[in-house]
Amino acid sequence: MIPTAARLGGGARYAYPKEVWSPAGGWWTRPANWKSSTAVVGLAVSLTTYGIWHYSAGREVRHNAPTREIPSMLWAKQAAEMGVRDESSLAGQGGSHHH
Repeated sequence: MIPTAARLGGGARYAYPKEVWSPAGGWWTRPANWKSSTAVVGLAVSLTTYGIWHYSAGREVRHNAPTREIPSMLWAKQAAEMGVRDESSLAGQGGSHHH
């Protein structure tokens, strides 16, 4: 199929559509600096994620001690103080626990 002039906008030198959108950046999808651009964006996303995680972990507050080990006990400031709540004495007592 030969493209017609009515559908293309690049003239004789470049035959590309008038309106193109692509996440890679337009008509030429292999930019020379794609590796460095990807590395910069990856680093920015990683640093932003770490910053948000660090902010959240620093402000984590537990009002009740967990009944088993949980991952946030590795970094939470309160974890050393609270520890894990022992509920083994409650195992024989009736209650509204559904298993």
